[in-house]
Amino acid sequence: MKKFLLGAGLGYVLGAKAGRARYDQLVQAYRRIVDHPMVQGAAGIARAKLSEKFGRGR
Repeated sequence: MKKFLLGAGLGYVLGAKAGRARYDQLVQAYRRIVDHPMVQGAAGIARAKLSEKFGRGR
């Protein structure tokens, strides 16, 4: 538990030093990747296979 709290505290401090601008850069990069047509296609295929395997819609 101590290691977790230490890691969370360290992550908070490093994140606070990086600032809002860096956070916005990371969010923008994430959205660019998620919205990419190839990623959307792969997600659709994965969704279809999962619903096929687990019998969604029964």
